[in-house]
Amino acid sequence: MSNAKMTNKYWFTRKRYGYGATPVTWEGWLLTLGFIIIVTSRVLDAEKRPFQFTMELIVLIFVLIIVAIKKTEGGFKWQWG
Repeated sequence: MSNAKMTNKYWFTRKRYGYGATPVTWEGWLLTLGFIIIVTSRVLDAEKRPFQFTMELIVLIFVLIIVAIKKTEGGFKWQWG
């Protein structure tokens, strides 16, 4: 498999109804699971540093959304079915 094909592989597919995407490859699931693990581990420290936790959470969500949009075939858009 050529390198160009590897970079164009989509990790997510658009949801059938609503807005967003669902992981369909191991890379998509790994990104989603990694996000959940990082956020969960940071929640334990959130009470001591609420502002830092909030800023980290905003950055993590932003990164997850940007990667998901770039790795979703057709990008994000509202779906009616």
